[in-house]
Amino acid sequence: MDLHDQARAWIDADPDERMRAQLSTTLAVAESGDDVAEAELADAFSGTLEFGTAGLRGRIGPGPNRMNLVVVARAAAGLARYLNARGGGAVVIGHDARHDSDLFARASAHILSGAGLSVMMLPAHLPTPVLAFAVRRLGCAAGVMVTASHNPPEDNGYKVYLADGSQIVPPADDEISAHIADVTALGPVADLPHGDEWVTLGDDIVAQYVAKAGALVEPGPPIHVKLAYTAMHGVGGQLFLRVLEEAGFPEPVIVEAQFSPDPDFPTVPFPNPEEPGAMDLALAAAAGADCDVVIAHDPDADRCAVGVPTADGWRMLSGDEVGWLLGWWIAAGNRRVTRRSAFAQSIVSGTMLEAIAADAHIVYEQTLTGFKWIGRVPDLAYGYEEALGYCVDPNGVSDKDGITAGLMVAEMVARLKSWGASVLDVLDDLAYEYGVHDTRQVSVRLSDESRIDAVMSTLRSSPPTSIAGIDVTRFEDLADGASGLPPTDGLRFTLASGGRVIIRPSGTEPKVKCYLQSVVRVDGIDLAEARARASQEIEAVTTEVSRWLE
Repeated sequence: MDLHDQARAWIDADPDERMRAQLSTTLAVAESGDDVAEAELADAFSGTLEFGTAGLRGRIGPGPNRMNLVVVARAAAGLARYLNARGGGAVVIGHDARHDSDLFARASAHILSGAGLSVMMLPAHLPTPVLAFAVRRLGCAAGVMVTASHNPPEDNGYKVYLADGSQIVPPADDEISAHIADVTALGPVADLPHGDEWVTLGDDIVAQYVAKAGALVEPGPPIHVKLAYTAMHGVGGQLFLRVLEEAGFPEPVIVEAQFSPDPDFPTVPFPNPEEPGAMDLALAAAAGADCDVVIAHDPDADRCAVGVPTADGWRMLSGDEVGWLLGWWIAAGNRRVTRRSAFAQSIVSGTMLEAIAADAHIVYEQTLTGFKWIGRVPDLAYGYEEALGYCVDPNGVSDKDGITAGLMVAEMVARLKSWGASVLDVLDDLAYEYGVHDTRQVSVRLSDESRIDAVMSTLRSSPPTSIAGIDVTRFEDLADGASGLPPTDGLRFTLASGGRVIIRPSGTEPKVKCYLQSVVRVDGIDLAEARARASQEIEAVTTEVSRWLE
């Protein structure tokens, strides 16, 4: 079947009138000889949107390589077959406020209900952590969250959680994918069993999350802290305010222009707190109100970003800095930490947490990238990854949770303020104790995904023996497994200076990512000099690594 025939077949079978109309228009323009429309058709039908450990994620539109009702219904049917083969059970479904998120959630409910599963829907658009919380609290066999997290506005996605409240890992992803393929071979999704039996939950489940989160703050004197907050046009705003109030915090300074959910994200070029310009409004609001800290969530509020005032103005803390601070705060307060407790971080994150855990006599674990791995570490007390993901209450949410992370940051800032100190003072103390750890990420978005394979293949076959004039003392192909970890597509270079370079393809975007770290001990030099040396080294390494991606 040629490309145009595939498009016509899709138009005949797609239950979504909007997608049929969009594809009909594109097909007509392509048949008139328009190269742009022809290229759009070729991409939309170039394959099937792949279901993996991150579920589905892609651009909304018609065709098998897009997010739409057909692709979502097939994914739900594949998940239903997977669950029914293991005894069935209940599934809870949540969604954010992106374009078509509610539509995809309802479509999933119809399919899962039609397959004989007990289905519950969260009461409104809500953050991803509430879905992860609900899976375990309600005793479900699985959970579905319709979200594209911090992807561009035109994207959407589909995350699957299993009974432990964590995202799927192999082999579950391959097994669900195989079931999706079987469903696809059966024919139109309209022929799949559809049901209308599901329960829309009330506010009780949200109230339970709020109570659990609020209880994380230790009893103490009244809290005096002024924080600025942005929801980044996502769904975290109202819930975060409820949690702050539950924990006894004063109302924050709200970035009103970004507070209400808006799937077009009109004030930011890219709805990710890490992207240039995304935090400008929040930092301006914090500076104007003389705040102590600024806290931001990404659109589905599973990530948390933090900004603090300095002598030279406001600056955003890196994901690693927040990760170390939260690890220090939990370890220092001995919260929920026992002799068996573990701290965990992803392999690409900065390594200071290991030293913090060792000093506190806490087990330390390193995992592959993603909370699907971190959340499954036995006896986890705290886990983080450098991409603004933090799990501060694994008993409540065994996934990254920007709401509770933001709450704990606020508590830390407030208590330090009452002691006449700041998080910058703590970062100085950690540097004196464990050395300056300077971390950075370099990433390049590549429209031609074959270039990603080419970059990785070249580095595998001819790994550099030095980087920026620093000898590589160890090269590891993570595809072979390393340090007891499962195999993954990535390369790790350990430098003679104590630094490190890791390069890997992104699991959710067409990007190559490089994670860099330099380490300089504060021995015989002052802290400013140590930081300058670490910065110089990482700048040089960044320059050379960037050439790899050209």
